[in-house]
Amino acid sequence: MNRPRRPTRGATIIDVAAQAGVSAMTVSRVINNREGVRPETREAVERAIRALSYAPNAAARSLVTAGELRIGVIYSNPSAAFMSEFLTGVYEEASTRGARLMLLRGPGTAPPDRAAIDQFTATGLSGIILAPPLGEAPMVVEALRDTGLPLAAVGAHGVPGATCVRIDDRRAAQEMTGHLLALGHRRLGFVLGNPDQAASAERMAGFYAAVRQQGDVEVKVAQGDFSYASGLVAGEQLLDGPAPPTAIFASNDDMAAAIVSVAHRRQLDVPGALTVAGFDDTTAAVTLWPPLTTVHQPLRQLAAEALAAVVADAAAPVAARSGREIVLDHAIVTRDSTAAPQSSPR
Repeated sequence: MNRPRRPTRGATIIDVAAQAGVSAMTVSRVINNREGVRPETREAVERAIRALSYAPNAAARSLVTAGELRIGVIYSNPSAAFMSEFLTGVYEEASTRGARLMLLRGPGTAPPDRAAIDQFTATGLSGIILAPPLGEAPMVVEALRDTGLPLAAVGAHGVPGATCVRIDDRRAAQEMTGHLLALGHRRLGFVLGNPDQAASAERMAGFYAAVRQQGDVEVKVAQGDFSYASGLVAGEQLLDGPAPPTAIFASNDDMAAAIVSVAHRRQLDVPGALTVAGFDDTTAAVTLWPPLTTVHQPLRQLAAEALAAVVADAAAPVAARSGREIVLDHAIVTRDSTAAPQSSPR
């Protein structure tokens, strides 16, 4: 299995926790010299801090002494597995920075309305984090820009005045497609994500880039929207017909899990008769059988970077804030859902 590489950036508390083999809350207790940490655990954390040259954000600490940091998180993502990872990353980073999190959830899969956003930002927030896909919701971004608050958008591209924190979706999808081609698959299925999100277009572009490089590939595509239900429909569409794909790459893990369910219902062995790959590496990837080969997107670290960026901007003069892009590493994680195609047709 390929392991995700540690991002090439300043270490966060999550990196320290992983190095020491403890929780981020334990690292926070050590940093703040609190009781309740065993001496050997404290020593392990301190070794990890030295090895990673980790330093708590001084600007954040000065803000805590001047007044409480209140960071708003706005989300409406339909994937419970995705949001669990995302919110864990935000909470772990906030615990080391003295920040209090305030949450605003949109109804269903829709963003909050303007009145809800205005009411939310009027509660005395220090900055805002937008979970995917709200960084691409024009009304939400415009409403927040009017407040002048520091803003970070995770998974978004080129949001004016905001810090965008993401991975290279196109390159990640190209690498996963290349992995399937290297296994010998030449009939590929691809499940698109929500057409309103830039990540969907980037992942599709990466898929086709790898296909064009190979040159002798049959492609069948189905539209999804990142939900499990849409993956069920897409799976049925892709597997109908006389020459269905031998491998299907879905644009997220929820849809890939749905493809596996469709395969099981059709009595197709995964990966013997059908290879399936996903994207994100959420808990959905390891809570089904077989566990999914997938693109590891470091959701906790993306969320932590977003919080760190908002805290830094909150400590800086308004004139010094500017939109920037933070791109973290991804990795291809191979599990039991992928294999070489069978020599005989299904």
